[in-house]
Amino acid sequence: MTAPDVIGAAPANGWPRPFVRGRYWTEMTVGKAFCTASRTVTEVDLMRFVSMGFTEPLFTDAAGAEAAGYRGRLVPGALTFSLAEGLLMQTNVIHGTGLAFLGSTLTVLAPVLIGDTICVAWEVTQARAASSGNRGIVTTRNLVRNSGGQIVMEFSPTRLIAGPPASDGSHA
Repeated sequence: MTAPDVIGAAPANGWPRPFVRGRYWTEMTVGKAFCTASRTVTEVDLMRFVSMGFTEPLFTDAAGAEAAGYRGRLVPGALTFSLAEGLLMQTNVIHGTGLAFLGSTLTVLAPVLIGDTICVAWEVTQARAASSGNRGIVTTRNLVRNSGGQIVMEFSPTRLIAGPPASDGSHA
């Protein structure tokens, strides 16, 4: 076997196709939805994140968080967002097809605490061809919920997603 000219490209010289290929923008039609696996937010997650400068006492001081009325230390919204994006990446939905994160709205609806388990539901709300090239602009509505079923965050990212190669008949 010889290596392909481009990672993720069509097979070349007997090289097999990638095991995983994300969805092209043409496969992301309005209303398509899925959910991710779940993930528990751990003490280690929080400490690694806050060590980068998020030293707010609500995140680092259990007594301070309790005094503020919380049943434990809070997880920063930025960490919840990062974990939610990580869960989405693990689905491989844009593996090799995601070209750019263009922006997002984000609303925190409820606190996330150490020990909470989160998952993400993802639904396409807009999809259109980009102004140039074989790619499209896709916007989704992402709901993050905890293991109790409560929606803790909503965000709507807009991404630039590749279109299918002319020789790939896998899109509909």
